[in-house]
Amino acid sequence: MAPVTDTSPAAAGVGLLCLCRQGFEPELAGELTTRAGEFGFAGYARTQRNDGYVLFMCDEAAALSRMLSWRELIFARQKLVVLAELPQLDPADRITPMLAVLGDAPRFGDLWVEHPDSDAGKPLSGLSRAFGNALRPALRKAGKLTDKPNEKLPRLHVVFVDGTHAFVCVASPTDSAPWALGIPRLKLLPDAPSRSALKLEEALLTLLTAEEREALMKPGMRAADLGAAPGGWTWVLTRQHLKVLSIDNGPLRQHVLDTGLVEHLRADGFHWSPEQSLDWMVCDMVEQPRRVAERMATWFREGWCKHAIFNLKLPMKKRWDETRLCLELFEEQAGKSLTVRAKQLYHDREEITVLASPLR
Repeated sequence: MAPVTDTSPAAAGVGLLCLCRQGFEPELAGELTTRAGEFGFAGYARTQRNDGYVLFMCDEAAALSRMLSWRELIFARQKLVVLAELPQLDPADRITPMLAVLGDAPRFGDLWVEHPDSDAGKPLSGLSRAFGNALRPALRKAGKLTDKPNEKLPRLHVVFVDGTHAFVCVASPTDSAPWALGIPRLKLLPDAPSRSALKLEEALLTLLTAEEREALMKPGMRAADLGAAPGGWTWVLTRQHLKVLSIDNGPLRQHVLDTGLVEHLRADGFHWSPEQSLDWMVCDMVEQPRRVAERMATWFREGWCKHAIFNLKLPMKKRWDETRLCLELFEEQAGKSLTVRAKQLYHDREEITVLASPLR
């Protein structure tokens, strides 16, 4: 990548740097280009497949970032405003050029030193930790960093893409992932029936705010889990003390049934419907994404649930186009006004996870 020649404070906002799953750079680039155009911002994406990040060049990046929230981006794990790109750092002194870049910038409330979650980026984790330990005292001495983390102030990010190439960025703590690299570190508990449980746990953390989780996941609420076997998503719901109808012709793990909160109905989750409206429906069935989108829309159109979380398995090609088509199809056929949030979660693979709710 070509260097940013003007690294003064006036150059703040030269672009957006978004981290993503390795291999999904074209999808993120397409999403950023489309969304920027919808908001009337000109720009272009610079990336290479398997880099694990996309740089979207835009002269009004800070303004675009304010319009395009992290929570609304599907393929971005993290969203940062680039202050400067430093492509030729001297390994003997990486700190001096970074302090020069910040110029008259105000103090930051925290510092994160990161790297892409890619084959090339993962070996940089040691450098990132060591450099963060060296940069923090230098920033505090220069009056650029608070003594303790302060979420009321912008957060400074340094993202290394190799040992001599880094981006100096800024993020709002209220409009960015609250986890380093945009990855929540969740632990698979021994009694989880399957690793898919982590997908629903991450969805609840990522797609809902803390206030929304408290309001919408109350003990005693009723839910359906379509295609439930062996019970990973049902297990997550029972840990929230919801009563669950688990729909699958296959068996559930016995300890999930033993919670006393689960009724297992042996039926085809793709065609089953409840006798009365439920608070939640969740679905992680392997099926063509358009068919899933249409079936999920039917649940809302018929009033069978108030809120839903479901996965859309993406094809190998034209994944951004298919994502747009499926989400548009869902919203058109749902027959009511809904808040729709979608993310490719860290624990997702060739899929995205969607939240649909009457939230506003």
